[in-house]
Amino acid sequence: MATLKEKRTCGQRCEDFGHFVWNSDNGTLMGRTPEKWVYISLYYAAFYVVMTALFCLAIWVLMYTLDPYAPDYQDRLPSPGVMVWPDKYGEEHIEITYNSSDRASWSKMSTCLHKFLEPYNDTLQKDCDHNCIKGKYFIQDHFTADTHTKKSCSFPVSLLGPCSGLQDPTFGYNCTMPCVIIKMNRIINFLPSLNTSQEIQVNCTVLEGEENVKEIKYYPDNGIMDRSYFPYYGNLAQSKYLNPLVAVRVDLVGKRWAKFQCRVVADKISYENIHDPYEGKVVFTLKNLHLEPSRMHNQGSAI
Repeated sequence: MATLKEKRTCGQRCEDFGHFVWNSDNGTLMGRTPEKWVYISLYYAAFYVVMTALFCLAIWVLMYTLDPYAPDYQDRLPSPGVMVWPDKYGEEHIEITYNSSDRASWSKMSTCLHKFLEPYNDTLQKDCDHNCIKGKYFIQDHFTADTHTKKSCSFPVSLLGPCSGLQDPTFGYNCTMPCVIIKMNRIINFLPSLNTSQEIQVNCTVLEGEENVKEIKYYPDNGIMDRSYFPYYGNLAQSKYLNPLVAVRVDLVGKRWAKFQCRVVADKISYENIHDPYEGKVVFTLKNLHLEPSRMHNQGSAI
């Protein structure tokens, strides 16, 4: 019958561990001689130096082959997205709701638009090109010699007319004629249309509540986005670039709400992608919660 192994005490185990760390009989440190430890240390040092050098070389080659001014692949962006301001984006849809009789309500909308239009201040655009040829693409094959950048056309906020915030700082939200601003997102080297006879313009249609819309006006006239603002060459090349904007002013009547679809019309901009609701178009609801005095009286009588 095999004998049971004798149980070792704590002190004996500590003594064994100390003997493993330094064995004076064999001159080993944790099972290896100092000479072997030197060889192992040199091997791992060389290994990690080589690995670090290969990693740095790979990064250098990658950065050397990349164009800092434009991405190599843009195949996932066939058409630009379209956005609307005030940007009251919800989880499923955009609903711009305000009360024209409540200053706190409509001032949120006007403040949002003022903040959005701050970069379009004439003072901030002093370095932009003010002599762009309207109706013609601003093609720039070469960089400016001094700063190695490209010029950007100015966009005077006055082009937005009564929706510029200059004439009416409330943007019409204190009455029945609110303004929304349509902006098309940027794609590097993108030309919206190759058809010289077709203008690039914003067109809004009423999807619901057509009886509540008396009139729709566009600023600039006809909702045109001038060709001189295209193409966009990237933030590094055009740090002063500003997107062309189109302001849409709606005259709400009746129940004072409606659902709109605003799309940018051009032959190279699609808008029927069911997987991307903002490609080439934007859908939003505009609703004024203000009640006429007579309607308020009738509701009070009913209560």
